Amino acid sequence: MDHGRPKPDLIIFDCDGVLVDSELLSCRCLSEVLAEFGLQLSVEQALELFLGRSTKAIEQYYRDLLGQALPDDFLARLRARVLETFAEALQPIPGAGAVLSKLQTPRCVASSSDLDRVSLSLDVTGLAPHFGDRLYTAQMVRHGKPAPDLFLHAAGRMQADPARTLVIEDSVSGVQAARAAGMMVWGFVGGAHYRARDGRAILSAAGADRVFAHMSDFWEA
Repeated sequence: MDHGRPKPDLIIFDCDGVLVDSELLSCRCLSEVLAEFGLQLSVEQALELFLGRSTKAIEQYYRDLLGQALPDDFLARLRARVLETFAEALQPIPGAGAVLSKLQTPRCVASSSDLDRVSLSLDVTGLAPHFGDRLYTAQMVRHGKPAPDLFLHAAGRMQADPARTLVIEDSVSGVQAARAAGMMVWGFVGGAHYRARDGRAILSAAGADRVFAHMSDFWEA
């Protein structure tokens, strides 16, 4: 598992699209809730614009680029829709549990999603025991991905050297954030949102040190 670098002292997992197959579900929810407010955004556009980004990025996009403030209750309605959908339909990424069960290296989660969403995602899919309270989210830092803040915060809390930290990410913004933090990063393209997109090319171009599509290939040197 060295890929030209020393064995990491810490592995940081993104949650959505890496541990749980949630990206299509959450983008569908975003598209539907925006439509309720008369705003049109396809699932494909949502993936292109907001994959790996926080809800703050959604608000910023509409405010700064489109000059349109989202309604006051938008985020609350989106959050409720996502949590309801996840509770009913969310599935783990195949093989994620097996990788985590075998993993000896300290690990944590660093996600752009809110803490309650991450907690629900891991609970619903049975992955929560692998992480305990080692969950870090964009709410805890000033700047979300692609800034390095979240990954540096997670490494700091885990008392790990960024240079000896490995990040597993599925988004361009996440790969960029890991690179900016001085960490090694592997791109994962096994989520349903990459079935119609060339994720390998996308994440390689973003700077991933390695890209893989199946959790069974996690240990491949």
